[in-house]
Formats: sequence, C-alpha cells, structure tokens
Amino acid sequence: MQLDLNTGDAGQPVKAGMPVASAKTGARSGRPWLVSAVALALVITAGAYLVLPGHLANFIVLICLGVLASIGVVSLFAAAGGLLHLDGAQEQVQSDAGIQDAFFDSLSDGALITDPAGRPVAANVAYQMLAAPGVGAGVRGVEHLFSGNPDASDAVYRLASAAEAGRRGAEEIRMPAGIDGRADGARWYRVRVNPLGTAAAGFPLPGQSVTESGNPDAPGADISGTFSGGYSGWLVTEITREREHQENIFQELQNAIDYLDHAPAGFFSLDPDGCIRYLNATLAEWLGIDLAEFEPGQVKIGDHVSAESLPALDAAGRAGTGVVPARLDIDLVRRDGTRMPVSLLHRVPVASDGQIGASRTLVLDSHGAGDPQGDRLAQMRFNRFFNNSPMAIASVDREGWIGLTNARFVMLFGPVPRDAGKPNILDLVLPGGRSALAGTLAAAVSGQDDIPAVDLAFGSTDKATAGRSGGGDGIPAAPERSARFFVSPILDHGEGEDAAIVYAMETTEQRALEAQFAQSQKMQAVGQLAGGIAHDFNNVLTAIIGFSDLLLSSHRPSDPSFQDIMNIKQNAIRAAGLVRQLLAFSRRQTMRPKVVELPDVLSDLSVLLDRLLGEKVALVVDHDRDLWPIKADINQLEQVIVNLAVNARDAMPDGGTLTISTANITEVDSGKVNEQGFRPGEYVSINVVDTGTGMPSEIVEKIFEPFYSTKDVGKGTGLGLSTVYGIVKQTGGYIYVDSTVGEGTSFRVLFPRHIPDPSDEKADPEVAAPAIPTDLTGNARILLVEDEEAVRAFAVRALAARGYEVHEAESGIDALDVISKLKEPIDLVVSDVVMPEMDGPTLLRELRKTQPDLKIIFVSGYAEEAFAKHLPEDESFQFLPKPFTLKELATAVKQTLDL
Repeated sequence: MQLDLNTGDAGQPVKAGMPVASAKTGARSGRPWLVSAVALALVITAGAYLVLPGHLANFIVLICLGVLASIGVVSLFAAAGGLLHLDGAQEQVQSDAGIQDAFFDSLSDGALITDPAGRPVAANVAYQMLAAPGVGAGVRGVEHLFSGNPDASDAVYRLASAAEAGRRGAEEIRMPAGIDGRADGARWYRVRVNPLGTAAAGFPLPGQSVTESGNPDAPGADISGTFSGGYSGWLVTEITREREHQENIFQELQNAIDYLDHAPAGFFSLDPDGCIRYLNATLAEWLGIDLAEFEPGQVKIGDHVSAESLPALDAAGRAGTGVVPARLDIDLVRRDGTRMPVSLLHRVPVASDGQIGASRTLVLDSHGAGDPQGDRLAQMRFNRFFNNSPMAIASVDREGWIGLTNARFVMLFGPVPRDAGKPNILDLVLPGGRSALAGTLAAAVSGQDDIPAVDLAFGSTDKATAGRSGGGDGIPAAPERSARFFVSPILDHGEGEDAAIVYAMETTEQRALEAQFAQSQKMQAVGQLAGGIAHDFNNVLTAIIGFSDLLLSSHRPSDPSFQDIMNIKQNAIRAAGLVRQLLAFSRRQTMRPKVVELPDVLSDLSVLLDRLLGEKVALVVDHDRDLWPIKADINQLEQVIVNLAVNARDAMPDGGTLTISTANITEVDSGKVNEQGFRPGEYVSINVVDTGTGMPSEIVEKIFEPFYSTKDVGKGTGLGLSTVYGIVKQTGGYIYVDSTVGEGTSFRVLFPRHIPDPSDEKADPEVAAPAIPTDLTGNARILLVEDEEAVRAFAVRALAARGYEVHEAESGIDALDVISKLKEPIDLVVSDVVMPEMDGPTLLRELRKTQPDLKIIFVSGYAEEAFAKHLPEDESFQFLPKPFTLKELATAVKQTLDL
C-alpha cells in the first residue's frame, strides 16, 4: 500500500528510502543593492560636509548620525527578538539539523514519528526497511505494518490508545511466516511508543529543513510558528533471535526437569525450616504425593520421615554443610503410613555470610537392593535396627568422647557434631551425676561385666516445660530430665578406638509419675487422717456446743457463770471452723452448689477485700466479656477468693497490686494447658496475681499440704491453701500456681462451665427451703440413732424439752429392735450416718420396707454427697451437718415434720 504523504516546497512526493518530510537545500540569498545604497549615502554626506557652509554641514552630519544610531538600535532589538537572523546562526541550525538526521537514520531499530492524528511525520531508514521491504512500496504506519495479522490487532490498539493519551506503551507481536512478506519463519517484534511533547519553532524534526521549521504553513504547526503537543515516537525492534534463544533455553530446562522427574532415583530440596521446596515425580510416586496438589513450602519433611529418622536427618544436615554430602539410611513414611527404607545423599549449602540454603538430597530406594555379597543390605538392616531402637545408643572411647550415635540418642541429647568438637558423655549429665557415670565408664573400660545401671539427670532440651513452677496437684515440674544409663564394654578394642557402649533410656515421665503418685498418696493419707479426726472432733464439738446450749437455757445472762458458758460455746464454734477446713481439704465437707455468676460474686466481695487488703495494696478486678456461669457453693467460693487474697496481701508487706481477673477457657485453649491430670474442656478461670515476694520451688511443692505455713508462729494455721485446694477439687475444678522469687505469684483456678439443663426442673434450695418456724415444740414420736453417747444424750434432752416423745438407739440394729417393740409407729428418725454394724443408709433401706413414708434426718460430720450416692436416686431425706446447736436440731426436726 502506498501512502500519500505531504509534499515539500518543490512539490516532490516522498519516496521509499527517503525521510517523510522533504529535505531542502540552498542558503538564504544576500541583498547587495542595499549595501551599495548605504555606501552612496555616506559618500554624498561626506561631500556635502566639504561643500556646504559649516553650520549647515554640521546639521546634516548630525542628522545622518542619528539615523544610523536608530537603525543600529532597532537591529539589536530585532536580533534579540528573533526577527533578524544572521547567516552564521542559520548555518549552525542547519548543521544541527543535519546531525539529527544522521543520528535518526543511524538507529538500528525502526523509528517513526507520528503527529497527533497518528499520521507519519518522519521515519528512519530501518523503519522503512521493515515497513516496505518491497521496491516502490510506500511507508506505512504501525497499525498498517501489522494489519495482516488479526491476532496483533489488540496489541496495536493498546499502543495507539497509549499514544493518543500521551502514555508510554510496549507490546510484543508475533507475525506468522508469510504474512509480512517473509517466508523464512515467524517473526517477533517489540513495539514501543513514547510521547514527544511540543517542538519549538526553529528546532526542526528529523528530515525537516530550517525553512520548514519556521514556516507557519508546515504540517502540524500553529500560527505562532511552534509545533503543538501530541507527537509520538515509535520504536519497532525485531526480537526473533532473542525469542528463539529463550525458547531454546526453556526447552532445555523442560528437558532437564523431565530427566530429573523421571530419574530412577528420588530427589528433594528442603528449606532451613524443614519445609519441602521441591521433590521430583519419582519421589512423589514413592511417597504417594499428588504433584498437582503439592505446594512448595507447605509440606514438612517430618510428615514423611519416621520419628526415629527425623533427628538423624537433622543431624546429617549439620554434618553435610559443605562440599561432601552426608550419607545416611533412614525410613520414609508413605501417605498410607507404611515405611520405605532409603539411602540419602544429603548436602546443605552455606553462603559466604553463613546463611543456610536449601538442601540438595538424592534418595535411593534400598528396598530389596544389595550387592551380590549382601554387604550393603546387611549394613542397611543394621542401620535400621540401630536407628529405630527405643534406647539411645552411643559408642565412647576410654576418655568418654562420643563416637557413633543412633537417632534416639540425637532425640534425647541433641545433635552430635561429626567433626571437631565432639562432646564428652560426662558433659551430657548434670554435675551431680558425673562421678557416678565416670565410675561405670571406668568399670566398662577395664572389662568388667554386669555393671549396675545409674539414674542420672541431664539438662532439659524441652524449653516449653523448663522453668515451670507448678504442676497439676501442686507438684512443680522438674527443670531437668532424667535417664537410666547402662554401660557395656567393647572387648579387644585398640588404642584410640571405641571402648564402651552407653545405652540410655529416658525416665523423666516415669519419675514425674512416681513423684505425683507419692504426693497423691501422701495427700490422700493426710486427707483420710484429717477426715477421721474431723469426724471424731465433730462428735465432741457437737456435745460441747449442745450441753453449752442446755446450760445457757437454764442460766440468765446476769448469772456469773453465763459468760463462762458462752466462752465455751464460742471456742467450740471456732474449733468447728478448723474442722470444716480439714473436711474441705479431704473433700468431705457439705456443699450447697448453685449456679453462680462470678462478676456478681466478686462485686459483692470487693468491699470486704478492700478492707482486708488495706491501703498499701491496690485491688484490680477485670472480667472477661460474656462470662460463662459455674455451679459452686457460693460460701465456699468466697472462701477460696478471700484466702488467696489474704495470702497475696501477706506476700506484699511493702504494698503492691493484687489483680483478680476472670476469663472463659474454650476447649481448644484448654488443650494447651500442659498439666498432668488435667482434662480439656470448657472452663471459667479466676486468676489471682500479686506483685509480692514470690516463692521458691521447694515451697511451691508444699503449699497445698495441711498445716504447712511459712508465716510466723501464731499468725496462721496452715490450713488456708489446703482448704482452697479441697474446695476447688470438690467442685470439680483445678488450681495451679506459678511463682517467681522477687516478682510475684499467680494462682489460676479453673471451674467447669455450667450448661443449664432444660429438663432439670428442681427448685433452688434457698427458694424451696421452708420458713424457720417460731414454735419449736411438738408431740411427735422420734427415734434418735447415735453411737456417740454424749451427742445422743444431749439430743434426747433437747428434743424431750421441746415436748417430743424421744426413743434412743446406739446403732442401726438397736434401732430396728426398738421400732419392733413399739406399739405406735415412729413419726421421724434422726440417725447418724457412720455407725458400727449398720450405718445410716442401710438403716433407711430397712425401714422403708415396713414404713415407706417414714421421714428421716441424717446427721453427720461428713459431706452429704459422701453417703447420698449409696442411696436410691428418688430417696427423700433431710440432712443436718455436725456440729449443730440445740436450736438447729429443733428447727430441723420441726421443718421435717411440717413437710
């Protein structure tokens, strides 16, 4: 296609191989007549000066000088304003235009300049060769250059839009063979467009003469003689060879990947964090991994390596950080869980700055492989047995320097360097046990047999559990680990060779369980002792309080002995409080659980706590939002919080801050609680944190034991925290303590979340309880069954004084005998729970056989739950805890009879 381009002044059309704008030649012509006229005027003036009189001649000369001066000034201003051009400046501009033309035509890339309408203005020789390779063809714009390829239309449109908007643009266009006039294969072009902005008048475009650049009639010029904006420069570069080179490289890379993927050996690369960056198709097939679903960096090597082999692989990575790879035999784990024995050549590159790079690991399937002699197969089997052993194994020389180690040894004690700096076996244990291990090692080196094993502690490598100060039952977790070491000699060893084999089996968990079991046994024994003492004390205190009430009922307040009797009763009540603490520790106290909202309880306690803490201690209470309810005895719960707060106050003699916070613990979060005996679930936590003196670990071990106290004599009973412990445990919760000397102590109490049961329609005990009667007298027949004579005597006198007909029995069998001899039926039975021969629940079952509707009151120093579980679920009875007063006994009898 031939383009009709603008013609020059001579009217010649632009041909292929020429610039689009016509080139003009010739210099601007001079004006000699003007110079002759000026010279003639000067001669005439000089002659007139000689001929004319002096005054007239002077006048003429002055006139001529004024005219010449005016012409000179006007010329200077005209030259400065560009209205007057000197031939030298014009020649310089013409010379610059020639340099531009030469540079424009020398570009190897095709270059084209278009006006705002997209029409070609100038094109270099390279572009014309691309645009019109045929003789006689006209120069075409870029859109026409690729018009033969419909697939290029989108790219050309984007470039044209960028040029129109004054933006840069770049595209790569492929021209199939034969479309652009070439038959030697497809061609690739890179086309770029850049905005050129405005060209000033007098500065010609390439191929434009100086005359044209100042001509208002030139294409694209405005009336002021300057080119308007919107010009664009296009560069068209053929990149066929570059593309062919890239395709060759890509094809070679694809071939290399294909060769690696289908190699008869596996290959993988690991990031320093243990994530698989790459694995070939062979290894993926062995492991059952779908490469279509594999994402680099998302799969851990630990998911496909046996637990025994992973430490060995980690250690081999450290040993293979160099030119020579580490070789080891391990077990890979397929997706279906089966194992696959393999041999690895493992190398980890290290950069010059010490940065660890991704590994290069070759995997050889060694299943069923072996040389004809079977040496390699035998070695592999030995390596599997050696590394998969549940015991840590290491060989040592005479001095104890470690040689060969298995995977379990690396898991237990950490990686052992393969080069210089090997550790000594004695350095692995704590200083207190090194002499014992050195003795067993010396015995092995001397060739002795049957060397006794030694239990030694070594430094913990588990940082997550190191430093913990509180265990599940108040037992601190040991900051170190322990193992049982066995040493056996290697006979006939040479100088510098391994002299003994050390076997180690970790006993950390076993020792922790033994310690927990011993502590549990001790606490259980103390609890049984406390519960037994509390039962006997309750009987004694019941008698003391009861007889004190009888004496008080017969004495007036003005009697001299009234105050003495009152003191006896008050001290007996104090002793009953201590007994209740013992029962709380042994978890045998009577509980009255109800649904509790912790924010309400702490709000009611805040005033009391402020008074207990004093002015030096600041109280901060923080609640979680939407706190779950719990079910607990509100009085016992308040006792827990008060005891913890008082202990915190005593730990801050110089003042501080006590923070009580509550929070919901979801089942997921509870799974992170690393405490022995803890069962994950939904809990509500109460955290009591102080900024006091803190406690060392040896004190933390004993704080929940009864009668243990760090306070001065007379300032504490040692039952506060043991009571707290018993209440929490009896409620079904957990309590943990974390303390740091000099920083403070934190108690964490976890209560199970209470989820209301819609089918549970039992009334609230406080609401259902009948009103306290004002008249405590009656005439019913009552059978009192009590094996403690003093308690029975007091109760019989108290009830008889109220008008009741009272029959007494000292045991369950005696009670059945008494009832069988009575002619009238019994209205109420008041019975102790723990009695010889026949206890209270058994007595109740026997009585129900003859009197199904008989009312009964159980009295006991133990909790109601301790015996209620031995009765039928629908059994109805009342409960009166010991010790009780005369009024409490009479009130319970009256309320039960009125039901």
